[in-house]
Amino acid sequence: MEQFNTFTREREDLMKRKDELEKSRDSIEQLIHKLEKQKDEAISKSFEQVSKSFHEIFEKLVPAGVGNLIMQKKRQTASEPTASDEEIVGSDDDSEHEGVSRRTRNKQPQVNIDNYVGVSISVSFNSKHDEQQRIEQLSGGQKSLCAIALILAIQECDPAPFYLFDEIDANLDTQYRIAVASMISKLSHSAQFICTTFRPEMLQVANNFYGVMFGNKVSTVSEINREEAMSFVEGQQRR
Repeated sequence: MEQFNTFTREREDLMKRKDELEKSRDSIEQLIHKLEKQKDEAISKSFEQVSKSFHEIFEKLVPAGVGNLIMQKKRQTASEPTASDEEIVGSDDDSEHEGVSRRTRNKQPQVNIDNYVGVSISVSFNSKHDEQQRIEQLSGGQKSLCAIALILAIQECDPAPFYLFDEIDANLDTQYRIAVASMISKLSHSAQFICTTFRPEMLQVANNFYGVMFGNKVSTVSEINREEAMSFVEGQQRR
């Protein structure tokens, strides 16, 4: 009888421990679920903000065109969406993409970042109605402009104190160099932009100028004025 009572007490203790462990497991699972949901919502919100900014900035740089960031879904099953089935997010205005934007907002699916494999860029430079091109189909200058628009879109959502751009306008057409220089000039009120360039458009909106000279196997940096900078750039272009 004494042994039975001992086993009974041990069984009760073990059952209590089991209940405590199950409660702890449930609490941990709830916490994991909560953190996963917060992570997915944060990533989704950040993407929507950057995508909206990219759409707006691209239209400012290319008034005749349109650009969007696209979430790419991963392959599920043979009957479910594949990586080619995409979701456009970004434009909240009443533009040509209103149907897509409204469809995305009205559905409001449960966000799960694990269902996506990446982000792609789809743009049109000549029309807001033509079929948009992928980044792989663009020229070097067009790719550069898309990269600049994406950087500035991220800057608008998560600003940094300064940016260092190395000849970002080298492959751009004149009209786009003017547009990029103008936008950087406006954004320079809230952040510092340090740019190297051999083009005159960026110099026309800059505030300070520094020339890098190479002589006797040594590079030297000295402050110069706008006229000296323009003269140097024009001399390089004549070569």
